Amino acid sequence: MNMDTLQPGQMLGSYRIISQVGKGGMATVYKAYQSSMDRNVAIKVLPRQLAESAEFAARFQQEARIIARLEHPHILPVFDFGESDGVTYFVMRYLEAGTLKTKMEAGPLSLSEIDRLFTQLAEALNYAHGHGIIHRDLKPANALIDGDGNLFLTDFGIAKLLESASPRLTQTDAILGTPAYISPEQAKAETVNQRSDIYSLGIILYEMVTGSVPFVADTPLAVILKHISDPLPPPSILKKDIPESIEQVILKALAKEPDNRYATAAEFLSTWKRALEEKETAPHTPEPKS
Repeated sequence: MNMDTLQPGQMLGSYRIISQVGKGGMATVYKAYQSSMDRNVAIKVLPRQLAESAEFAARFQQEARIIARLEHPHILPVFDFGESDGVTYFVMRYLEAGTLKTKMEAGPLSLSEIDRLFTQLAEALNYAHGHGIIHRDLKPANALIDGDGNLFLTDFGIAKLLESASPRLTQTDAILGTPAYISPEQAKAETVNQRSDIYSLGIILYEMVTGSVPFVADTPLAVILKHISDPLPPPSILKKDIPESIEQVILKALAKEPDNRYATAAEFLSTWKRALEEKETAPHTPEPKS
């Protein structure tokens, strides 16, 4: 078997590879055919060097079982997982889909569109947290959007699997989810709980509302340091007409100290819904320029 890429026509377990559809820092995704069910599936293949560790193999089985049990309308289902010829993989529903990232790149979202997508994302996250699973790499590229405009969160637990495999991967690959969306405590390689995901969800909401992430720099490390120590640029700097109630919701989600954020994704969501209702009644008055 080729060390790095699987070739069209090649079998991986009982799946026939059709084509490579994506490659991220952590894994490669293929479209494949499952003849027993007569359907196409998406297969996410993890870095080969991981499978060489017996400890990783055991942890993979354990984590994959937990992830495969997640059943929610806005979480992409994992059908199967396994290991074949040193290749560790997850099998998921195949979606002809874009992502929240591509949707945002296409232009500004209306407030009602933001509300719909944010609601689906927060509900999926809240469900996973209720099952004891922290995502650890929440970002718009991990939220698929189908032809009907519905969102499916994917890649649960993969960051944790890779983190546990360190130092086989370089340290930066291991601790870092994605610099633009990483929580300060994850950036410092401290233990994380669900409030770390809530911070990442806050960054996504900030970006949906303003069109940009709050921390930008020339290198990934510089971005990470900003999450840790730079004050958050208020959304109203980028979007002058943002209602004050909505700005406050985002500021709380993005507190540097985990204990100052929302305790749950459900609390974050209900506060957001309240702020949307308030905005109907109160316009944002810009501060007078000094």
